[in-house]
Amino acid sequence: MTTALQAIRLASRLCQKVRKELAGGASIQKNDRSPVTIADYGSQAIICKLIREAFPDDIVVAEEDSAELRKPDHSSLLHQVTGYIRDFFPGVSSEEVCSWIDLSSHSIKNRFWTLDPIDGTKGFLRGDQYAIALALIENGLVQLGLMACPDLYVDKDRPHEKKGCLFLALRGKGSFQMGLDGEGRQTLSVSRVDNPVKASFTESVEPDHADHQTHLKIAKKLRITRPPLKMDSQVKYGVVARGEATFYLRVPSHSEPGYKEKVWDHAPGAIIAEEAGGKVTDLYGKPLDFSSGIQLERNHGILVSNGILHEVILKALEI
Repeated sequence: MTTALQAIRLASRLCQKVRKELAGGASIQKNDRSPVTIADYGSQAIICKLIREAFPDDIVVAEEDSAELRKPDHSSLLHQVTGYIRDFFPGVSSEEVCSWIDLSSHSIKNRFWTLDPIDGTKGFLRGDQYAIALALIENGLVQLGLMACPDLYVDKDRPHEKKGCLFLALRGKGSFQMGLDGEGRQTLSVSRVDNPVKASFTESVEPDHADHQTHLKIAKKLRITRPPLKMDSQVKYGVVARGEATFYLRVPSHSEPGYKEKVWDHAPGAIIAEEAGGKVTDLYGKPLDFSSGIQLERNHGILVSNGILHEVILKALEI
């Protein structure tokens, strides 16, 4: 726990510094057309290094690798990544930085960590929400989840005031929110709304990430009148966990038929919502299966709710 907290806090400081100084910074477009930034690489390098030093027998299943960063035409980007990491590890070389990034794996074992160094890279680049998300999984069950959300307002009732939240959950021990400095720890609890008319929901900002039209149909069927809270990243799990939204819906987009969710995009958030009293399943009501590799091969879509309205929402999905 101590190592994971230290790692995610250092990574969040790096990400904040990059965004402040470079307004997000340069990015590389990956084969799947998603961007990867200086902050993605720096965050992954720091977290993989610290986790593997503390737990040498564990693997870290993470999103990035250094292949693109090592290319000659990206040498300036590698130089920048190395420079930011030197703020925390003076004297580190570019080769060491690449080796830390590559401590990650895309194969799983019975016990493994999963990391999204910046979940919501597009949000990070445009100045909106993003999260550094880390989880420990044993035998298919998430045991520990952490999310640093540097741009998320601390008090849901005062969204224009202090920002910077850290979410933490331990299986069987509850779910908590605190400041990025560890201060102001609060136990989280999902909303107690039991009438769908009074419910609110959250969804992705990007329309190609989910089928927003179907989301609106579901909302209309449930007679929900509040507009959706649009947010990037697993921050959406956090706002359900703290009762700000009643549920989070992710119906796969028609533009990506056959798309399978990635383990690092949901494992940290899932335990945070569940330990706050929420329920997390796919769109058929099946629990998320984190034992089948880096993709959730046995699941389709995501529904995260306060639990009370879960079956009602699943029923409404039968359209």
